Amino acid sequence: MAPAEVPPLPEPVLLRVLELLSPRDRLRAARVCRRWRRLVLDRAVWRHVDLSAQRLSSRALWQLLRQRLQDSLRSLGLRGGLGSGTRRRLLSPALLAALGTRCPQLHRLALAETDLRAIPYESIPASLTALELNRCEIPSAWFCGSASGSLPQLQHLIICNVPAFSDRHLLNVSSQSRLKTLSLSGTYRLTDVGIQRATPQLEQLERLVLRGCGVGDAAVGSIGCHMKELRFLEISDAEFLTNAGLTRLTTLQHLETVSLDLGEKISLGAVTALCQELPQLRNLRLGRTRFEDEVTDKIRASLPLCSITHTP
Repeated sequence: MAPAEVPPLPEPVLLRVLELLSPRDRLRAARVCRRWRRLVLDRAVWRHVDLSAQRLSSRALWQLLRQRLQDSLRSLGLRGGLGSGTRRRLLSPALLAALGTRCPQLHRLALAETDLRAIPYESIPASLTALELNRCEIPSAWFCGSASGSLPQLQHLIICNVPAFSDRHLLNVSSQSRLKTLSLSGTYRLTDVGIQRATPQLEQLERLVLRGCGVGDAAVGSIGCHMKELRFLEISDAEFLTNAGLTRLTTLQHLETVSLDLGEKISLGAVTALCQELPQLRNLRLGRTRFEDEVTDKIRASLPLCSITHTP
């Protein structure tokens, strides 16, 4: 008996598989047959493009923009050449303008190791609602523009190890956008004063992450006063935070997840007291804490409805 032929995969399934491949593998798949080539060129396959695994030249990015990136593009990830010994910049105002024109539905842009010091903020596509910068260089005057320019109305901003990010940047972006997500990691230029000045403009935040920002009692108090819509809060490497500052967070009655990397000035009683005042709390994460497992068990016993994760 001849073996039964395996029916070909339905096109919606193949499209989904191709969408999960890297852009390079998608182009390779186009060489398999005419059918696959037609599917690779489908707009649905190019909604999400992540090129961060490789360093592109500006010329290669221009070519990709002209040949593959279409009006269906929703998110784009890129890696520049910081630390590679090259002086060539990946992005230019002209390239970003072309990206904004050709891809009007682009909502998320993730940049890694990219030099943006020659890029005016007005050049960033106005369609963006999410911007991620990882180990990038930015100019001192950014996240702001002229009154005549159309600026992105960001809802989600993630900054990781961007040494130039400062109080001024935070104030600019908080006054220009209505953020729902703000994640700041390794922004050592950010101060308590800067956070205090920005918090009145961040009242719509639902998710806040502060890692290695040197946050102290004054900033945390301002967070508790203004960010009443927070659902997720993470504070780590907060060596200046004390029990008094932690107590100020009891006003955040919508918090569902709290993640704390505790310093020496925070006591078990302060953590327990905070959590007991948060009626919506369902997840507590204690990272790199000095508390022993049996101490964490006491916290767990006092919060029966809360899942507690302890990383020694």
